[in-house]
Amino acid sequence: MAKYDKADIERRMKGAVEALKGDLGGLRTGRANTSLLDPVVCEVYGAMMPLAQVATVSAPEPRMLAVQVWDKSNVSAVEKGITKANLGLNPMTDGQTVRLPMPDLTEERRKELAKLAGTYAENAKIAIRNVRRDGMEALKEDEKKKEISEDDRKRLEEEVQKATDRFVADADEAAANKEKEILTQ
Repeated sequence: MAKYDKADIERRMKGAVEALKGDLGGLRTGRANTSLLDPVVCEVYGAMMPLAQVATVSAPEPRMLAVQVWDKSNVSAVEKGITKANLGLNPMTDGQTVRLPMPDLTEERRKELAKLAGTYAENAKIAIRNVRRDGMEALKEDEKKKEISEDDRKRLEEEVQKATDRFVADADEAAANKEKEILTQ
Protein backbone atom coordinates (compact mmCIF):
# COMPACT_ATOMS: atom_id res chain seq x y z
CA MET A 1 0.00 0.00 0.00
CA ALA A 2 1.42 3.38 -1.03
CA LYS A 3 2.22 5.80 1.79
CA TYR A 4 1.79 8.93 -0.36
CA ASP A 5 -1.68 10.48 -0.13
CA LYS A 6 -2.16 13.72 -2.07
CA ALA A 7 -5.54 14.49 -0.46
CA ASP A 8 -4.09 14.12 3.05
CA ILE A 9 -1.15 16.40 2.23
CA GLU A 10 -3.42 19.10 0.79
CA ARG A 11 -5.79 18.77 3.76
CA ARG A 12 -2.92 19.24 6.23
CA MET A 13 -1.54 22.25 4.30
CA LYS A 14 -5.01 23.79 4.12
CA GLY A 15 -5.36 23.18 7.88
CA ALA A 16 -2.18 25.16 8.52
CA VAL A 17 -3.54 28.11 6.51
CA GLU A 18 -6.92 27.91 8.29
CA ALA A 19 -5.19 27.87 11.68
CA LEU A 20 -3.21 30.95 10.61
CA LYS A 21 -6.43 32.74 9.63
CA GLY A 22 -7.90 31.88 13.03
CA ASP A 23 -4.82 33.22 14.81
CA LEU A 24 -4.88 36.40 12.72
CA GLY A 25 -8.58 36.86 13.48
CA GLY A 26 -7.71 37.00 17.17
CA LEU A 27 -5.30 39.90 16.69
CA ARG A 28 -6.89 43.12 17.79
CA THR A 29 -7.20 45.89 15.27
CA GLY A 30 -9.02 49.17 15.81
CA ARG A 31 -12.32 47.54 14.86
CA ALA A 32 -14.43 45.33 17.10
CA ASN A 33 -14.25 41.67 16.07
CA THR A 34 -16.09 38.95 18.00
CA SER A 35 -13.25 36.45 17.39
CA LEU A 36 -11.09 38.65 19.63
CA LEU A 37 -12.79 37.03 22.64
CA ASP A 38 -12.34 33.40 21.43
CA PRO A 39 -9.38 32.69 23.78
CA VAL A 40 -11.26 34.01 26.87
CA VAL A 41 -12.15 31.41 29.53
CA CYS A 42 -14.24 32.05 32.64
CA GLU A 43 -14.50 30.18 35.91
CA VAL A 44 -18.19 29.31 36.18
CA TYR A 45 -19.96 26.48 37.96
CA GLY A 46 -16.61 25.39 39.41
CA ALA A 47 -14.98 24.82 36.02
CA MET A 48 -13.10 26.82 33.40
CA MET A 49 -15.36 27.32 30.38
CA PRO A 50 -14.88 29.19 27.09
CA LEU A 51 -16.75 32.49 26.95
CA ALA A 52 -18.85 31.20 24.03
CA GLN A 53 -20.41 28.58 26.37
CA VAL A 54 -21.67 31.12 28.92
CA ALA A 55 -22.50 34.19 26.82
CA THR A 56 -23.26 35.58 23.38
CA VAL A 57 -20.68 37.94 21.88
CA SER A 58 -21.74 40.60 19.36
CA ALA A 59 -20.37 43.77 17.81
CA PRO A 60 -23.25 46.29 17.93
CA GLU A 61 -20.95 49.17 16.92
CA PRO A 62 -17.66 49.27 14.98
CA ARG A 63 -15.68 50.07 18.14
CA MET A 64 -17.68 48.16 20.76
CA LEU A 65 -18.16 44.51 21.71
CA ALA A 66 -21.14 43.41 23.76
CA VAL A 67 -21.14 40.20 25.80
CA GLN A 68 -24.66 39.10 26.76
CA VAL A 69 -24.21 36.73 29.74
CA TRP A 70 -26.92 34.06 29.91
CA ASP A 71 -26.89 33.58 33.69
CA LYS A 72 -26.82 36.74 35.83
CA SER A 73 -24.70 34.98 38.50
CA ASN A 74 -21.87 34.58 35.94
CA VAL A 75 -21.48 38.26 35.03
CA SER A 76 -18.59 38.92 37.43
CA ALA A 77 -16.84 35.68 36.35
CA VAL A 78 -17.09 36.75 32.70
CA GLU A 79 -15.71 40.17 33.60
CA LYS A 80 -12.76 38.57 35.45
CA GLY A 81 -12.12 36.19 32.54
CA ILE A 82 -11.95 39.07 30.05
CA THR A 83 -9.61 41.02 32.33
CA LYS A 84 -7.35 37.97 32.90
CA ALA A 85 -7.09 37.36 29.14
CA ASN A 86 -4.96 40.53 28.99
CA LEU A 87 -6.45 41.79 25.73
CA GLY A 88 -6.19 45.45 26.70
CA LEU A 89 -9.96 45.77 27.09
CA ASN A 90 -11.78 47.36 30.04
CA PRO A 91 -15.11 45.62 30.71
CA MET A 92 -18.07 47.77 31.77
CA THR A 93 -21.03 45.91 33.26
CA ASP A 94 -24.58 46.98 32.40
CA GLY A 95 -26.99 44.45 33.97
CA GLN A 96 -26.37 41.12 32.22
CA THR A 97 -24.40 42.77 29.42
CA VAL A 98 -20.67 43.42 29.57
CA ARG A 99 -19.63 46.20 27.18
CA LEU A 100 -16.08 46.36 25.83
CA PRO A 101 -15.12 49.62 24.09
CA MET A 102 -12.18 49.24 21.72
CA PRO A 103 -9.41 51.65 22.72
CA ASP A 104 -7.31 53.31 20.04
CA LEU A 105 -4.09 51.50 19.21
CA THR A 106 -0.81 53.31 19.70
CA GLU A 107 1.67 53.30 16.82
CA GLU A 108 4.04 51.13 18.87
CA ARG A 109 1.28 48.57 19.57
CA ARG A 110 0.30 48.52 15.88
CA LYS A 111 3.90 47.66 14.95
CA GLU A 112 3.99 44.91 17.60
CA LEU A 113 0.74 43.43 16.27
CA ALA A 114 2.00 43.58 12.67
CA LYS A 115 5.19 41.80 13.75
CA LEU A 116 3.11 39.17 15.56
CA ALA A 117 1.05 38.62 12.40
CA GLY A 118 4.31 37.98 10.54
CA THR A 119 5.39 35.49 13.22
CA TYR A 120 2.07 33.63 12.91
CA ALA A 121 2.54 33.49 9.13
CA GLU A 122 6.08 32.16 9.48
CA ASN A 123 4.86 29.40 11.83
CA ALA A 124 2.16 28.44 9.32
CA LYS A 125 4.74 28.30 6.50
CA ILE A 126 6.97 26.07 8.63
CA ALA A 127 4.00 23.73 9.18
CA ILE A 128 3.31 23.68 5.43
CA ARG A 129 6.97 22.88 4.66
CA ASN A 130 6.89 20.07 7.25
CA VAL A 131 3.90 18.56 5.43
CA ARG A 132 5.84 18.86 2.15
CA ARG A 133 8.78 17.03 3.73
CA ASP A 134 6.45 14.24 4.92
CA GLY A 135 5.02 13.93 1.40
CA MET A 136 8.48 13.79 -0.21
CA GLU A 137 9.61 11.10 2.26
CA ALA A 138 6.47 9.06 1.58
CA LEU A 139 7.16 9.25 -2.17
CA LYS A 140 10.76 8.08 -1.69
CA GLU A 141 9.57 5.17 0.47
CA ASP A 142 6.98 4.20 -2.16
CA GLU A 143 9.69 4.24 -4.83
CA LYS A 144 12.00 2.17 -2.62
CA LYS A 145 9.22 -0.41 -2.18
CA LYS A 146 8.80 -0.45 -5.99
CA GLU A 147 5.19 0.79 -5.70
CA ILE A 148 5.87 3.76 -7.99
CA SER A 149 8.48 4.43 -10.67
CA GLU A 150 11.19 7.09 -10.48
CA ASP A 151 9.35 9.14 -13.12
CA ASP A 152 6.12 8.98 -11.07
CA ARG A 153 8.01 10.03 -7.95
CA LYS A 154 9.49 13.06 -9.73
CA ARG A 155 6.11 14.04 -11.20
CA LEU A 156 4.39 13.68 -7.81
CA GLU A 157 7.17 15.63 -6.07
CA GLU A 158 6.47 18.48 -8.48
CA GLU A 159 2.77 18.30 -7.54
CA VAL A 160 3.66 18.44 -3.83
CA GLN A 161 5.92 21.44 -4.47
CA LYS A 162 3.17 23.25 -6.43
CA ALA A 163 0.71 22.65 -3.58
CA THR A 164 3.32 23.90 -1.10
CA ASP A 165 3.90 27.06 -3.13
CA ARG A 166 0.15 27.68 -3.40
CA PHE A 167 -0.50 27.33 0.34
CA VAL A 168 2.59 29.38 1.30
CA ALA A 169 1.29 32.14 -1.00
CA ASP A 170 -2.12 31.92 0.74
CA ALA A 171 -0.43 32.27 4.14
CA ASP A 172 1.63 35.26 2.94
CA GLU A 173 -1.46 36.93 1.51
CA ALA A 174 -3.48 36.44 4.72
CA ALA A 175 -0.65 37.89 6.82
CA ALA A 176 -0.11 40.83 4.44
CA ASN A 177 -3.82 41.67 4.53
CA LYS A 178 -3.87 41.57 8.32
CA GLU A 179 -0.72 43.69 8.62
CA LYS A 180 -2.24 46.26 6.26
CA GLU A 181 -5.47 46.25 8.30
CA ILE A 182 -3.55 46.74 11.54
CA LEU A 183 -1.32 49.52 10.26
CA THR A 184 -4.02 51.52 8.45
CA GLN A 185 -6.75 51.66 11.12
